[in-house]
Amino acid sequence: MTRRREKTQVSRARPYHHGHLREVVLAAAIEEIEAVGTARLSMREIAKRAGVSHAAPAHHFGDKAGIFTAIATQGFQLLYESGIEAAAGRPDALLDTGIAYITFALGHRAHFEVMFRPDLCHTEEPEYVAARDRSFDVLFSLVGRDLPPGHEALVVPTSVAAWSIAHGFATLWLDGNLEPRLGEGVSFESLVPQLLDGFVALGEIASRGLGR
Repeated sequence: MTRRREKTQVSRARPYHHGHLREVVLAAAIEEIEAVGTARLSMREIAKRAGVSHAAPAHHFGDKAGIFTAIATQGFQLLYESGIEAAAGRPDALLDTGIAYITFALGHRAHFEVMFRPDLCHTEEPEYVAARDRSFDVLFSLVGRDLPPGHEALVVPTSVAAWSIAHGFATLWLDGNLEPRLGEGVSFESLVPQLLDGFVALGEIASRGLGR
């Protein structure tokens, strides 16, 4: 759950062809974020890790915000393709989508750290906007489908509530806050049944509190 601090030069283990230089630099940036976080990301260190010239990252991405934008865009694409699209077609679609969201976050820490930091990115970039909106549209459409007729005004607040639960759990897990409560070495997969029971119980508590 803790961040890895070690650094490796990716070119030693992964030689590149000049036609794939952009992908190599992007992969190095992702590894650098996993090692040191977004705040300490350096164009020079990305180039060093990728085994390319110091000018290569700027040539392909312009600036650090360009790299963050590319990582976020790729992250939203991966999020859509790796789980939430498939989960949307299942009977318990909203719950399964939440599980897919958390699973993605735990497996793609660097992407997850950047995707929801608009302050780091060029948020007007069309490819970024399209990838982000496609992922969000899955969640909002599922909530709209599952709410009773006449409750259209609840689509946004219910979607935000569902998103907050999944995102909050993933963040707490990645930052190492849950291990003292859940036990050392516990896996997310083993917790899924308990979490689902917890979500149901939370809904019942909320309903009682609101007198519904």
